[in-house]
Amino acid sequence: MKETPSTCPYCGVGCGVIIQSDGDTITGVRGDPHHPANFGRLCTKGSTLHLTASRPITLQTRLLQPQLRPQRGQAAHPIDWDAALDTAAQRFAATIDRHGPDAVGFYLSGQLLTEDYYVFNKLAKGLIGTNNIDTNSRLCMSSAVAGYKATLGADAPPACYDDLGHAQCLFIAGSNTAWAHPIVFRRIEDARAANPAMKIIVADPRRTDTAAMADLFLPLLPGSDVMLFNAMLHVMLREGWVDQGYIARHTSGFADLQAVVQDCTPERAAAVCGLPPQDIATAARWFAGVESMAEGGPRRPTLSLYCQGLNQSTSGTAKNAALIHLHLACGQIGQPGAGPFSLTGQPNAMGGREVGGLANLLPAHRDMANPDHRAEVARLWGLESVPARPGKTAVEMFQAAADGEIKALWIACTNPAQSLPDQTTVRRALQRAEFVVVQEAFATTATAQYADLLLPATTWGEKTGTVTNSERRISRVRAAVAAPGGARHDWQIALALAQRLERHLRPGQPTLFPYAGDTAQACAEAIWNEHRETTRGRDLDITGLTWAALEADGPQQWPYPSGARAGRARLYADGVFPTPDGRARFVPAAWQPLAEPPSARYPFSLTTGRLRDQWHGMSRTGTLGRLFGHASEPALQMHPQDLQRLQLAAGDLAHVTSARGSIIAPVQADDTLAPGQVFMAMHWGGEYLGGRSSMGRPLAGVNALTTPAFCPGSKQPELKHAAVKVLKAELPWTLLAMAWLPEDEALAAREALAALMPELPFAHCVPFSGAAPAAGPPRTGVLLRGAAHEAPPPALLARIEHLLHLDGPGTLRYADRRRAQHRAARLQRQADGRTTLDALLLAGNGSAGGWLRTLLQEELPVQTYGRLLLLPTQQPPVAVAVAARGKRVCVCLNVTDTDITERLGQCQGSPAERLAQLQGALRCGTQCGSCVPELKRMVQAAVAGIGTTAVQAA
Repeated sequence: MKETPSTCPYCGVGCGVIIQSDGDTITGVRGDPHHPANFGRLCTKGSTLHLTASRPITLQTRLLQPQLRPQRGQAAHPIDWDAALDTAAQRFAATIDRHGPDAVGFYLSGQLLTEDYYVFNKLAKGLIGTNNIDTNSRLCMSSAVAGYKATLGADAPPACYDDLGHAQCLFIAGSNTAWAHPIVFRRIEDARAANPAMKIIVADPRRTDTAAMADLFLPLLPGSDVMLFNAMLHVMLREGWVDQGYIARHTSGFADLQAVVQDCTPERAAAVCGLPPQDIATAARWFAGVESMAEGGPRRPTLSLYCQGLNQSTSGTAKNAALIHLHLACGQIGQPGAGPFSLTGQPNAMGGREVGGLANLLPAHRDMANPDHRAEVARLWGLESVPARPGKTAVEMFQAAADGEIKALWIACTNPAQSLPDQTTVRRALQRAEFVVVQEAFATTATAQYADLLLPATTWGEKTGTVTNSERRISRVRAAVAAPGGARHDWQIALALAQRLERHLRPGQPTLFPYAGDTAQACAEAIWNEHRETTRGRDLDITGLTWAALEADGPQQWPYPSGARAGRARLYADGVFPTPDGRARFVPAAWQPLAEPPSARYPFSLTTGRLRDQWHGMSRTGTLGRLFGHASEPALQMHPQDLQRLQLAAGDLAHVTSARGSIIAPVQADDTLAPGQVFMAMHWGGEYLGGRSSMGRPLAGVNALTTPAFCPGSKQPELKHAAVKVLKAELPWTLLAMAWLPEDEALAAREALAALMPELPFAHCVPFSGAAPAAGPPRTGVLLRGAAHEAPPPALLARIEHLLHLDGPGTLRYADRRRAQHRAARLQRQADGRTTLDALLLAGNGSAGGWLRTLLQEELPVQTYGRLLLLPTQQPPVAVAVAARGKRVCVCLNVTDTDITERLGQCQGSPAERLAQLQGALRCGTQCGSCVPELKRMVQAAVAGIGTTAVQAA
């Protein structure tokens, strides 16, 4: 058994992991107790990483060799690497010759390593001469970048994770930290336990698990953040809570900001934000930290945490700046426990920004628009010049491809056919582009279906290089096993393309890519060393850091200039900022309404966000049925009053339509939303949620609805809000098909079933799992739901039955073609003598779906049922209890909400005591801890349910 320290590939927390491997097989993972980001903790996603790297999953989902599609719409065929790279280079060179360098575009990912990013950036801007290189970080962090640069002078989060333990007030805005950054939330829980006096404010349209921890919850209306922050500053000015000395010594532009906020009274803000004026005033007082100053004490430090609720907005830059203004006005920056701290969404979005891997950036935080910066980069790269013309950002790039301006696209490690807004335009771009290359680890993404050329890349557990997390900490990523099949490192693929293009674009000249070494690690280190040299003298200077130091001393924060002995945990403690005059800047911006406010035609506000146990487009997390235990199927969540008004019941199907497109989804009651608001998780793309439009086109998931409107400063789209209408879908013919399948074919069957979704107006297809048996992993299953106006052709049901092994002689059947009814059930004799239901199909009348699904998923005995399993009844036809175990709350230990509710009925004492009793009995929340916020919420609900007198006595 070998153990390899590395880094988690999910969010920007940057947790350290220890990978266990045996030969070429990853067998386990645990948190690295020495990594300063997580100190050994992992969330549900991180703790199951080894399962996503198992051989059965690799063989069913990974892209293992280059593939070329002879014609659009045809199957791709394997080719060797040389032929693949020669084809790519020839097509890109021909496009550049005919149409110029700006006719090509590169769309990359915040999940790439810094070394990958660096080579691609140099390839595009240095060799080809185009700035058309952007990444999905544009969808994630570009507003945070623009906000930092506008106010503080550089894209450099000034705070660190350690500040969570020093803050006296924590202001969380537009972030469900409990789900999006669970390990940061564990540290918040630790800080609250150590300092019960800490005040926590949460501003979010939804009452999330993060909001459940708040002392003050501000359920502001979508898009009203700037007004809230300006109103808080108005109160601070009115009450004399700002630090005039700090403002005078270290900032500029405050007078102009005062003019903007003078009319932003709490009363005016209340009308815009939908908040009580007194709550806005309370938030301002707590943020300013003035409680102790009345007695001559110091200002209490405030730390703010924020993410996509601020970033994904047409006012994203203004939202970020307005929040930073509060810190500057009160001097709440640069000191322990104080500062604006953006939580990075992806594992290396920070590293990509460091190397300049966005359309408006150059290496080491240089700006494309600055001629001096362009000259510096040209000198570093050995070029006469680098292009000055601004490149296309993410949304612009695909709009340009849809318009025919960009002819060739290279897409690496990202899935724009799932993640970008306005999927109609995105898919038109992928269809119209003359040549599309997709460089990807997984063959199952929606974008892969549009590729002319598919190139297999390495992924977690196989890669070597570095990443940078939210607190500017650089960590090593190490390979535990060899790459499967023909997969290559992303930087190797970019380098091979560059070397071929050099022969065409720079014949006879010295190479721009002189990275050599006996091993992949040596080459990656050479790339990193070149990147390191570009940082000399810059705000992120790491010229004092080496890979050897990272090996010996572990992850390090920047800046780490030559001669330093360590990185810097906090920035701007001296009040000096990386601006021309050394002062931070107030950049006043008035509140602007949403790009697409609700209207009579589209009366609902749709917001998107994360699920607790899923990641992005689910190409990795979606391979594990157990990670669907907490949220098992797609749903549109709505306030119960809205459901009642629209005459919808939980589980009913509804058309959800925006100005750009429409989907069909089941509805779900959710009182954490305000009336008039709806929510759908960002993960549900066309790979899992599909169907067919009235025009016969395949449906594209949640981003068929979202708007491409973007912030003029950051170019980040407003993914957090779209105006939609919701109407009941009248689709009387329904389908439920589900089965336990062998581990080595379940995911392939899910892919084949998902490919059938466009045959129906509505369908979704997801994996599921059961409880882990005493020995071995939990079983794997696949579930398909569908609905239509009338029964589809029998051939479709036959295909589904074949994929679920329902076409064998041992299957019970019922069919009535005249009534469009079709039912099938496959039984399995178990080793202990029980007979269980292993597969089912209910077509036409799905009334028995509830109890049959329970029988199957809980693996309950069915020998007393016989052919009664085929009856279309809402209740079981046999007098045997059929009770579902409920929704899984603790995925690690398979503990459901039913288990928890029953146990809480036996717990006594304070909420903390009841939680301890619950965890002692069921052990839920004692592994990764991701479910702890939900456990606390359930404890509070149980306490509230016993009556006020009893609660007071407890």
